[in-house]
Amino acid sequence: MPDEKTEKKSKAQKISVNEFEAQVIKLAEKGMTSEKIGESLRQQGIHPKEHGKISRILKEKGLYHPPEIKNIKEKLDRVTAHKEKHIQDKRAMREYGRIFSLLKRQKKYHNIT
Repeated sequence: MPDEKTEKKSKAQKISVNEFEAQVIKLAEKGMTSEKIGESLRQQGIHPKEHGKISRILKEKGLYHPPEIKNIKEKLDRVTAHKEKHIQDKRAMREYGRIFSLLKRQKKYHNIT
């Protein structure tokens, strides 16, 4: 077991702050949110903790989008598709209204029109 831990530590890559920022921007342009970018970088062995906050970097470059809103939009799309397919599903109608309201409140909170 101790060998696995040392292997994981040895896989961590050492990159400069500029390279880290370039990689974050490249992933953001692909449409990834800050949480997915962090997950992707950790899988590559790059730890964001050593280089700074991903959301701060994206805000400086004007590429930051709140991940909550993107996740809620995706959920709303799934519920809408289900609701259209199953017209008499009362629970889906209620869920659609609840999620739509949640999206509206999050947009108001983040000042997004």
